[in-house]
Formats: sequence, structure tokens, C-alpha cells
Amino acid sequence: MVSAHRTHADVVSALRAAGCVFAEEEAQLLVEAARTPSDLERLVARRVSGEPLEQVLGHVFFHGRRIAVRPGVFVPRRRTEYLVDCAIELARPGAVIVDMCCGCGAVGSAVATAVGAAEIYAADIDPVATACARLNLPSYRVFDGDLFDALPATLRGRVDVLVANAPYVPSGVIGSMPREARCSEPRRALDGGPDGLDVHRRLVAGAIRWLTGGGSLLVESAAAQAPVVEGLIARAGLDPAARRSEEFDATVVIGTRR
Repeated sequence: MVSAHRTHADVVSALRAAGCVFAEEEAQLLVEAARTPSDLERLVARRVSGEPLEQVLGHVFFHGRRIAVRPGVFVPRRRTEYLVDCAIELARPGAVIVDMCCGCGAVGSAVATAVGAAEIYAADIDPVATACARLNLPSYRVFDGDLFDALPATLRGRVDVLVANAPYVPSGVIGSMPREARCSEPRRALDGGPDGLDVHRRLVAGAIRWLTGGGSLLVESAAAQAPVVEGLIARAGLDPAARRSEEFDATVVIGTRR
């Protein structure tokens, strides 16, 4: 923790001592965000304690947009911008888009911004996440609940693009994740069960009833999981396809309704 009257250099030193790799850049962001010396003290103390920088600042820049992020909410990763790019390619103007497992609503917000006159909806089981998503999306179109149970029945068979950054980290791997993720982000936003695909199985099984003809489900996964997800999609009656970006180190699996 730094004194309320210490310098930018002191902030850098405190962050370096805490193991922050990008201490110089983070210090500048914290100094800019602080309104008073005591405010800076609190912000640095939170970061030094291991809280993600984005939660400390209250926002993240994602796909060219500033997205509000609150404590206790999953912080969207840069690789998920590839999921957004894939969804934008498939969404026509006026498309009905659902951001499932929406977290702070970053994916839905980015896709809706890029697609003209999009009709955007979002859902998450975590009320802390949906409260944050309502800061980034039309609040009346953000729903609380477990996957498809959260959606209004009027969307059934109308969805053009169903996009989901669902949890896909295997349970046994959670303990090896960076401390700021496993300690400051909700476990259920990370933990995908024994093989990481518990939520994906449920998403795929239910998607066909909500997609319109030609509509697509898009899910992020690890590269090694993609063949399994493609198999799930094919067995659910959707046409599967996997896409990979080396730039983003990201994999997206798509299922399209015939």
C-alpha cells in the first residue's frame, strides 16, 4: 500500500513489489483514475491485494469499446474479441442476437454496436453479472436465470445469432489459474466441470429450439476441446464448424441450424 502523498514512482514500486508485470502502465492508469491522493491510496491497495486491474478501474477496453466492470464479475479477455468478430460476420442488420452467459455484457455490446439495428438480449445466472451488464446493454433486455430458462418465450425460434463465452476451464485446472482470476472472479464463470464442457453441452442441446432457420450458435472453447464441441453440435442437429485465430489465440465453434 502507498501513502496518500507518494509519487507516481512510488506507485510503480508498490505494483512491482506485488508482482505486476506492467507496473508502469498500470500506475499511470491508477493515477489517472484517482480523484484525490486518498483515492489513489485505495486503488493501489486494491491492486496490490491482487484484485484485477479492470475491476479496480471499473472498466475494460474490449473490441474498441469501454465496458463497465464491477468487483466480482468476470473480466472479458482479449481473445474473446475473436468470438465477437465471428458473430459480427454472421449477423445481418436487424438481427436478433442473444449474449448467453453474458457476464458484464461485453460480447453482446460489441456485436450489437457493429450490427445495424440489432435486437440484443443477454442472460446470466449470476445477479452480480447481470447488474453489471445492465450498465452496458439496454437494462430491460438483460435477464437473470439459468441459460434458456432466463429468456422470454417470444424469442423461441427467432434468434439469428446466439453467442456464448460460457465457462470452459476444467475444474481440476482452476487452482493453477492466475491468483487474480481464481480469487477475484466468480468460480462459476470459470469452472466448466470435469472436462470443461458441462455448460457447452447444455447450450448445444437447447440451442436448436431458439435459433431461427439459418441461425447460428457460437461458443468459445479451448483448441483441444473443439472436436468434442463439434460432435455435440452435430448430434444436436446443427451443422458444425470450428474456427481458429492464431492472432487472438482463440477458438470458436459454430453450429448453424439448417
